[in-house]
Amino acid sequence: MRFPRLPPFSVVRAFRPSRRLLLGVAAAIAVPGAWLLARGPATPDNALVARVKRAPFTVTVNTSGELRARQFIQITVPANAQQAGAYQMKIQSIVPEGTVVKQGDVVAELDRSTLANKLSEVTLALTKAQAQYEQAMLDSTLTLSTARENIRTMELSLEEKRLAKEQAVYEAPTVKRQAEIDYERADRALTQARSDYQTKTEQSRAKMREVGADLQRQRDLLRVVQDVMAAFTIRAPGPGMVIYVKEWSGRKRTTGSQVSAWDPGVATLPDLTQMESVTYVNEIDVRKVAVGQPVAITFDADPTKHLRGTVASVANVGEQRPNADAKVFEVHVTVADPDTTLRPGMTTGNAIETLKMNVALFVPIEAVNSAGGIPFVYHQDGGRIVKQEVITGPMSDDEVVIVRGLDENDRVLLSPPPDHDRIALTRLPASVRDSLPVAGGDTAPRGGNAGMPTPVR
Repeated sequence: MRFPRLPPFSVVRAFRPSRRLLLGVAAAIAVPGAWLLARGPATPDNALVARVKRAPFTVTVNTSGELRARQFIQITVPANAQQAGAYQMKIQSIVPEGTVVKQGDVVAELDRSTLANKLSEVTLALTKAQAQYEQAMLDSTLTLSTARENIRTMELSLEEKRLAKEQAVYEAPTVKRQAEIDYERADRALTQARSDYQTKTEQSRAKMREVGADLQRQRDLLRVVQDVMAAFTIRAPGPGMVIYVKEWSGRKRTTGSQVSAWDPGVATLPDLTQMESVTYVNEIDVRKVAVGQPVAITFDADPTKHLRGTVASVANVGEQRPNADAKVFEVHVTVADPDTTLRPGMTTGNAIETLKMNVALFVPIEAVNSAGGIPFVYHQDGGRIVKQEVITGPMSDDEVVIVRGLDENDRVLLSPPPDHDRIALTRLPASVRDSLPVAGGDTAPRGGNAGMPTPVR
């Protein structure tokens, strides 16, 4: 079939849109475009989004520690080792850790070679002191015997002078006077000799006390050395399980370890019915920890075991532990649940509950940013992103409480959008900010995510 040829203008005219159609198409394009321009930046397709949660909020400080007995009997080197001159002693042998012993059982042997030379020196000194004592006794005996003999001779001489004086009564006056003088001289000499004898007696006694004291001192020292050497066989003061003592470096004392008189511990016999977890909290978190706070205790040896505990003490002074960059504070956690399977030295995990809120709004800590000291979040409001100021509260390691600025189930970005620099900050009303009390270090920061302070308790 053949169709009639139409003129060119007829084709254009047949497909020419009407004015009304053109206006409708223009409106359909303009309205969505204006809406897109008005709504602000869109949410990036790869942005991580979190919802604001309303639930109980807990802040915990997690540390690792070691299980110890709250009460124990300490096994030490002899208490009088210093008196024997033993300041450093070497453990020659010790029973295996965990051995159950009875009172009087041998626990360890110390190396006696450290006192061998001392024993020889003291024995030699004692022999010398004994000889000096005997020599002083002989000298005193000889001196006093001679003095007594002289006194006896003078008494006889005085008797002779007295007889001569009596016979000179009928002699010439000069002879009589001479006899009197001789008698008086002999009497004075006897008196002086008796006085000297008393002095020599006191001198002899003082000398004997001196050499006697030195002799007794050497005897006592010998007895101490012998007792200490005998006590180098260390016996259990009571029944229990032997647990090695740790040195300051953290290593346990065993065969070959050195023990000093100032740190005399060799092992302990713990009371396994009363246990505690000893842990160390860094100086940033220690201000949140207080006596009486509950603790959840776990054990590396048995991950299925969970026990309750309570903070019993917090050290007031920090210390530098080996292999630690910052100072830490010692914290003792009392184990509330008795368990006969617990053993000293077990590694513990301690979750110290420093704060608990029954209900709170909170978001992941990555969602909170800061600029100019003002905390804010990137809030997804429908199809646009709002840079919303928030007021934060307590925070844990992963989450932070939102006091003002967000509602439950609001969506926040965990990372800034690509065009975050062009988004204006939406501030909270001044009345809202001024009505809140100033937090005393328990809120999230106003200076960025890094180094945010955490709540006290």
